[in-house]
Amino acid sequence: MASASRLVSFAALCLCLGAALQAARGADAAARAFFVFGDSLVDNGNNNYLLTEARADSPPYGIDTPDHRATGRFSNGKNVPDIISEHLGAEPVLPYLSPELDGDKMLVGANFASAGVGILNDTGIQFANIIHISKQLRYFEQYQRRLAALIGPEAASRVVRGALVLITLGGNDFVNNYYLVPYSARSREFSLPDYVTYLLSEYAQVLDRLYDLGARRVLVQGVGPIGCVPAELALHSLDGTCDAELQRAAEMYNPRLMALLEELNARHGGGDPVFVGVNMQRIHNDFIDDPKAYGFQTATDACCGQGRFNGMGLCTMVSSLCADRDTYVFWDAFHPTERANRLIVQQFMSGSTDYITPMNLSTVLAVDLQKQQLRT
Repeated sequence: MASASRLVSFAALCLCLGAALQAARGADAAARAFFVFGDSLVDNGNNNYLLTEARADSPPYGIDTPDHRATGRFSNGKNVPDIISEHLGAEPVLPYLSPELDGDKMLVGANFASAGVGILNDTGIQFANIIHISKQLRYFEQYQRRLAALIGPEAASRVVRGALVLITLGGNDFVNNYYLVPYSARSREFSLPDYVTYLLSEYAQVLDRLYDLGARRVLVQGVGPIGCVPAELALHSLDGTCDAELQRAAEMYNPRLMALLEELNARHGGGDPVFVGVNMQRIHNDFIDDPKAYGFQTATDACCGQGRFNGMGLCTMVSSLCADRDTYVFWDAFHPTERANRLIVQQFMSGSTDYITPMNLSTVLAVDLQKQQLRT
């Protein structure tokens, strides 16, 4: 009986070793891993698993997905991470809190983003239970331990260092913090220029931490034209003209963010930049300045909502809903439609340095593929 028991144990050990080797081979052969951090613009459904009002898990969200199901994405269909995954030749990354994120799915990457968060941990406190960026980074550490247990520490390190990373933060620090209410705590504490300085000093620590955790190619989205979203037009605009004060904040913040990324690249990347800055304000301004040139009917009204510019309140089953989402830049009060997201990612892929710097994503992928081929 003891001999039989040893044989069973040996067989089980062989099965475990075989599974580990297969997973390790999969790590080398799999499409490039992709990790996502940030807010509702890139949340793929983490907030579905949290007791929070910042969720998009009910119709009409997801109305244009193949099964017309709300997935937790703040869109009628796919968001920017989904479309980047298409260009990587990979399936969409799962939310980190999804129970499906296990086994081979871990090799695809993970989405840690959570609607409502900002650079600062006091941004989004009105939403109560969200995954602030400090916790997203702790989850990234946890993910790496889980991956190392699956494929071994060396293979896990290769997956992370070879991955593409996207981070999207900053907008909520203005609209859901500094300008959330008149005389907010942060606006009493800081003038706008000093607040921007403070935000960027905190963001530098976040990006340094990402680097310390192994990230070597990081797409960093700037803040879009936050004064032009339907929610702000509904509050501040009579004729669809963007709110000047919020626009001033974005125009002050974005150039300084790009300068910060240059400093970080000089420190970490040398001649091979780690951080790639995406000028979301410039990309969105193209749609806002001339929506018809891009096939849009409107860049002021949201497709789903109520009130002025369809920008009041949440997008729900009782909201006014447009018939043709492809003709709207904005899906709801804050977030783009899938078609707008696709045009945004086109600029990620092939835009000039006015849109993405120091090189676009197509160049990043080509350079990294060449480096991989030289190593092998």
